Amino acid sequence: MKRLTKSTDRRLCGVCGGIADYFNIDPTVIRLIWVVAILCFGTGLLAYIIAALIMPEPY
Repeated sequence: MKRLTKSTDRRLCGVCGGIADYFNIDPTVIRLIWVVAILCFGTGLLAYIIAALIMPEPY
């Protein structure tokens, strides 16, 4: 069973890399989606901070 964890391929906290690893897609795509969410909706930043606090470190 897959687990959603922070990635070792990290820019800030490893959240986008971890999500990309979980869904087997390029981390750049997730980072771009996250930037659009931050710029358009404004809640993306809060969601990123919460994910960075909640997501466990990789083993």
